[in-house]
Amino acid sequence: MMSKVFVAGGSGRVATDLIKDLVADGHQVIAGARHPEKIVQLAGVTPVTLDLHGDVAKIASLMAGADAVYFVAGSRGKDLLQTDAMGAVKTMQAAERAGIKRYIMLSSMYALQPEKWADYPALAAITDYNIAKFFADNYLIHNTDLDYTIVQPATLTEEAATGKVTFGEGDDTTNPIPDVAQVLATVLANDNTIGKVILMRTGDTPIDTAVKEV
Repeated sequence: MMSKVFVAGGSGRVATDLIKDLVADGHQVIAGARHPEKIVQLAGVTPVTLDLHGDVAKIASLMAGADAVYFVAGSRGKDLLQTDAMGAVKTMQAAERAGIKRYIMLSSMYALQPEKWADYPALAAITDYNIAKFFADNYLIHNTDLDYTIVQPATLTEEAATGKVTFGEGDDTTNPIPDVAQVLATVLANDNTIGKVILMRTGDTPIDTAVKEV
């Protein structure tokens, strides 16, 4: 089923692979970023300037006509409150204003379980980021009526795709970025993922199978 998808954070590492996957699946993509010239250039992709510091009405106007919204923006620690926390919330509010129900969030392993952060050095090192994600994920779950899926990967690596994952809790390992993008893209076609938080790690189950079993 072809649809139009809005990707917030469209110039990032995960977004670049996600956009390629969405286009390969037959979707049209509106990709928003502060620097739209950095968005991957492909047929079926419309780059737009997205300012997460801007107002909700402007963000909603960019999303107009989309069937689903992805939030894959990240400030890499430089602008956590306005981008990773409030920027995410604004895209949720904008989606609701634009009448879009489906919303897919890229989060971080154990973002909703702060008691676990100190147990893993990789998480302890990004505590402020986890806090931003904690508030954004909680807002999505408790303060919106969106049909959400939250994907919480372990540490992202720039390795080649394995195409295989393990979902659920476990000792924090890593995820190649293309695998995270593939999970995000696959979730869209699988309504069983609505209302779910998916913790993901590298594993042995093919991504399609794992997503269908969520």
